[in-house]
Amino acid sequence: MSTPHASWQLGPAAPQTHRRWLRALGWWILRRAGWDFAGNMPDIPKFVAIVAPHTSNWDFPIGLAAKWALGFDAHWWGKDTLFLPPLGWFMRANGGIPVDRKNKANAVQKTVELALRSERFALALSPEGTRKAVTNWRSGFWHVAKGAGIPICLVALDWEHKLVRLGPTVTPDEDDSAAGIARIRALYGNIKGYDRLQQI
Repeated sequence: MSTPHASWQLGPAAPQTHRRWLRALGWWILRRAGWDFAGNMPDIPKFVAIVAPHTSNWDFPIGLAAKWALGFDAHWWGKDTLFLPPLGWFMRANGGIPVDRKNKANAVQKTVELALRSERFALALSPEGTRKAVTNWRSGFWHVAKGAGIPICLVALDWEHKLVRLGPTVTPDEDDSAAGIARIRALYGNIKGYDRLQQI
């Protein structure tokens, strides 16, 4: 893994930044940690990217380094208390969208509106919403994709092979969000998160 591979880099239509130093830093971190990419994100201007499984604090630095290495320009959700000045200025400048946990439906609607009025838009988040084992994924990502009429790119942190797997990209076709989320979640069935590796 000495140099970046052109096959996984973002296409010209995808939301992206052009900070070469940040991309170089992200690639250096991944290389030092022994990680690589597989697959591709869609070459389209708007989509939701979900990242799973989320089972460890170690997922965050790997995911952030991958975002930097790709030059991926994505919004993300964070609890509203993180957006108070002065930290809040930094959070918003880096794509953060504050979420009031007592009114999550409002966050979905505002994000859909942002996606619809933007020329390029990406939302990246963990559908599990926590590092703990969960029986159900949170549905916010689905409702944003459905409301904005945009696809969902599946990103997997494959700790067994140390690969950030990009894709496949699917569309939210079902009217029943639970059925659609179950279909998407099944595509992660063979991916081992950090916690599962520690149990082997």
